[in-house]
Amino acid sequence: MTVLVPTMGALHKGHQGLIKRARALDKDVIVSIFVNPLQFENKEDLEKYPRSPERDIEIATIAGANEVWFPEYEDLFPEGFKTLGAGALGNLYEGASRPGHFDGVVTVIDRLFAIAKPDQAIFGEKDFQQLTIIKAMNSKVEIIAVPTVREFDGLAMSSRNARLSESGRDIALVIHRALAAAKLAPTIEIAHEILNTTLSTEPGFDKDYAAIIDEKDFSLADKKTENRRAIIAGWVEGVRLIDNMPMVGR
Repeated sequence: MTVLVPTMGALHKGHQGLIKRARALDKDVIVSIFVNPLQFENKEDLEKYPRSPERDIEIATIAGANEVWFPEYEDLFPEGFKTLGAGALGNLYEGASRPGHFDGVVTVIDRLFAIAKPDQAIFGEKDFQQLTIIKAMNSKVEIIAVPTVREFDGLAMSSRNARLSESGRDIALVIHRALAAAKLAPTIEIAHEILNTTLSTEPGFDKDYAAIIDEKDFSLADKKTENRRAIIAGWVEGVRLIDNMPMVGR
């Protein structure tokens, strides 16, 4: 029995949490590290994506990986390969801002699954839209979700955080403040207002979207929605950051 933890490297404590969850399943744990060009609509963003292979091997091994796998582009995408489609959900929110992004995600995940043949795969909730799309893939692989791992001050752990200056990191904290404040709101209407008002207090944060959605299909949530989640995306110092948090239903 094998469990796969797909990553793009630049591993941090959030990834360690995924690997430890995999290790707890008492199976062989494979950590794949591949910066997938198909999911980058911006070539400059691809080039700037942090890479630290030697450190990644150390972190993954300490966390419990049996194997750290660095597939080559040609292994995953042989000549004549076909890009898969992510479906309607792939065109919303992150997909609307990053055309083709989720097509690239499902294509690489499909190839990783085909080669590694895992029984289970671990994904973090920080990329909640990605997680939802992968769960919907027609795959025999069981998808296990792990809650977002955060820094001591609430900032969601991300490989992209390394590109922020000290002041940029302080600006990025507005995302967690907005989510935490919205979660305490007595109604969904007030929660939505708090979400956007809080974000607007930080001029260094360039909002892309902020919404409270139905976890099932990413439609806008209302008072009848059972499972609501607030989602946020935007830029700080040119670095795209995303986060989300389940909301209390009222």
